[in-house]
Amino acid sequence: MATAMVRGNYPAFAAVLRRDLLLGFRHRGEFLNPLIVHLMVVALFPLALGVEKAVLSEVAPAIIWIAALLATVISLDRFFTSDFNDGSLEQLLLSPHSLLLLLAAKILAHWMLTGLPLVILSVPAAYLVFMPDSAYVPLLLTLLLGTPSMSLIGAVLAALTVGLRGGAVLLPLLVLPLYMPILIIAVAAVNNAAKGLALVGELYFLGSILALSLTIMPLATAASLRVRIR
Repeated sequence: MATAMVRGNYPAFAAVLRRDLLLGFRHRGEFLNPLIVHLMVVALFPLALGVEKAVLSEVAPAIIWIAALLATVISLDRFFTSDFNDGSLEQLLLSPHSLLLLLAAKILAHWMLTGLPLVILSVPAAYLVFMPDSAYVPLLLTLLLGTPSMSLIGAVLAALTVGLRGGAVLLPLLVLPLYMPILIIAVAAVNNAAKGLALVGELYFLGSILALSLTIMPLATAASLRVRIR
């Protein structure tokens, strides 16, 4: 029965995912702004700290991850705002299909438009700050585990602040403290890899955060939207 329900909701899931991806590519400014911010933040550090390789390579993991975190925060406001403004968010809540699957499609679309490009962009960005060669793969692993968690957590706060006056200002203040554990653990993992130390423990922590987010955050997002949209 559960399998039949998932199959019945799959076309709606695919339709929401396709719609959000198409809207993201049509509004290229919203799609590109976080990526431009990411590159600008990374490029500012060599200007501020100088181009000495030893200094930059030591703080390179923190630079890349802080830039990715800020870029993700900037992108969160577009999660539900346009849907709220045009009324399609209410239609989403009234849909006979599973709200959790529809929200999962929106979260996946957000990650594909923001998180995945940030993972890809991190390679040339890491080159700008002289990241050690041994840290490139761990950096990609931490981003692949961390950026989906940030999209999932951000969806909850975006749902809570949608339609609020000043919600775009309030959202970063609410979400940044929740992102700190991901930032700290990910940077520690990449630093350990650069020093030739084990990073399995940190990857397990990031994987646990992702598994917990996948389990709880869609439910919390659905509950938040039902509270906000009445």
